Amino acid sequence: MSEESSVRSFAVTAVVVAALASGGSMWATNSPRGPSPAATHENGTNVLLVGLDRRTGISAEDKKRLHVGGEECNCTDVMMVVHIAENSQRMSVVSIPRDSYVEFADHTHPRHSGKINGAFAHGGGDLAVRTVEKETGLRIDHYLETDFTGFADTVDRLGGAKVCTDTALHDLGSGLKLAAGTHHLDGSRTLRYVRARHVSPPGDLGRVRRQQRVLVEMLSRLRDEGALENPAAAARTAHKLLKSVRTDAGTGAQDLVRLGWMLGRLKARQTEFATVPISEFDHRVPQWGSTLLWDKARSAALWAALREDRPITGDSRIRPSNDVPVEFAPASLRLRVTDPEVARALRAGGYAVEFAPARPGLPRPQGPTVITYDPVMERYAATVAAALPGARLLPVAGHGQVFDVTVGTEARTVVRVVHDRSSVEGAPVHGERLRCPTP
Repeated sequence: MSEESSVRSFAVTAVVVAALASGGSMWATNSPRGPSPAATHENGTNVLLVGLDRRTGISAEDKKRLHVGGEECNCTDVMMVVHIAENSQRMSVVSIPRDSYVEFADHTHPRHSGKINGAFAHGGGDLAVRTVEKETGLRIDHYLETDFTGFADTVDRLGGAKVCTDTALHDLGSGLKLAAGTHHLDGSRTLRYVRARHVSPPGDLGRVRRQQRVLVEMLSRLRDEGALENPAAAARTAHKLLKSVRTDAGTGAQDLVRLGWMLGRLKARQTEFATVPISEFDHRVPQWGSTLLWDKARSAALWAALREDRPITGDSRIRPSNDVPVEFAPASLRLRVTDPEVARALRAGGYAVEFAPARPGLPRPQGPTVITYDPVMERYAATVAAALPGARLLPVAGHGQVFDVTVGTEARTVVRVVHDRSSVEGAPVHGERLRCPTP
């Protein structure tokens, strides 16, 4: 293999790993619109990754194996903007939920708005790119397009994927069945993991965070194993991907080298991940149904940071509050609390609190505070626990709709929370925060 081919394979490998979370085989291009003027990259490089909900050409056997037997929409199921800093010391990944309601860029139809995943159906990769550019103000330098089958094959060739979960995950839609703990998954099960939408937290926010977790773990493992440490090692890794990777002639080796060296050398702490901040999660639109509206101020700050080649973590304009974000409004939850000080603090934080002292003569329970609740309220329990660090959750069947907070002898700190569903799973974080815990 020539030196140029080795370096090119190295770069392709690293870029493919960056696309893994989107779910499939990959086509790369400087622009789906054809040759574009040479980019100066003065403010870094932007890559748009899209994963297509497309089943054309997938055999019935593979549809069953991958659990993708539903009806295709020929739209983008996953969309990520990857920003690589000009100094090659940072990668920022921003997921764009597929139900985001935006105005499409100009195309053959009269100007209109719709879910961003429909841009591909209306005008292919060209319209998808131009719509993202229109909504973000970013120049997209490279476009990577993926599908289902190549993703599973690529994960298998790279030796599987490491994932972890605190609770069991079961999703009929994607076919995911995963016990609590850390797991090493093959390509088919990893695909189910990154596609699941009906596990807690439900919808796209939790799903895209899981995609981001897979990306961090894959990059970290390949780097730790030396699979990307030099052109020769990367060429061997790339050889495993050749059947599911195609690179068009329009993407120059110089572009791939720059992307490859950057991604192959980054550590988790040099990466950051976020989801576009959302202000409304059920904006109803005729013909489009339930859609998501971006938070205008916070999303504008997010895209401005990328345009100006600045970090997105630690920017108070993107996540303005230091309070712990919770998915549900505290006032919507009823609490009975045994300690008067804790009750007052929780009430001041917005919870609906009733002070219910323990029976006279009973000692304070030894150990942490215990939150007792009915399992049917499982999804809401995290909003209560967020205010009480170290508390133990105790589900009890038939307990009803009230959360009983029995304050123990250990730390009784109450922290302030903010109802910010968009930040529960989508706030900007460094990649090391998304890695599985080490034994």
